Amino acid sequence: MAPRKKTEEKASANEAADMVLHYLRKQNRPYSAIDVSANLHNKVTKAATAKILKDLHEQKLIEGRAAGKQIVYHALQNAAEAFTTEELAALDTTILNLRTQTSTLATTSKHLRTTLSTLNTTLRTADLVASVRALESEKADISTRLDALRKGKAKKVSPCEREAVEREWKFRTCLARKRGRIVVEMWRVIGDVLPDGEAREEARERFDLDA
Repeated sequence: MAPRKKTEEKASANEAADMVLHYLRKQNRPYSAIDVSANLHNKVTKAATAKILKDLHEQKLIEGRAAGKQIVYHALQNAAEAFTTEELAALDTTILNLRTQTSTLATTSKHLRTTLSTLNTTLRTADLVASVRALESEKADISTRLDALRKGKAKKVSPCEREAVEREWKFRTCLARKRGRIVVEMWRVIGDVLPDGEAREEARERFDLDA
């Protein structure tokens, strides 16, 4: 057996009148009797709503205007609450400023999302620090070997070996430049979110000590 449809509880006559008047004042826009009844979820029937609206209109508590074959009603406007020309101009200025701020914030948000995406595709700071330590260790080892070579403790190098060393040197030089750019970009991003120059220097010193 299908469940019974829930019946909306109807408001009393006084409650219905108060409900309709309160709704028009709260919405502050024109409605027909059919619209008001439907928007109140039929707590006031269409026929009762039409009679209430007509009574409220006759009591000059609301205003009504013919719109085609039906009448639409709206709450009376309080002239004391109307905005002056200066107040409207101030509101226009505020709206313009807020739109400008919204546009600026949207641009900033887009830039930050792009930066975040770039950072997510690169190594983490901890990984970079570990890489720097490994490279410094490798550099110290190479410097030791180079010092020995300069002192004459070197064996003859064949042309093939020399070419291989030159290729390795070019590769390492290019890699060092790329990593240097990553470091510059990383500090630029970090600097953008730090409050002042002193904080940036403290951050640099901290990472230098960690390294």
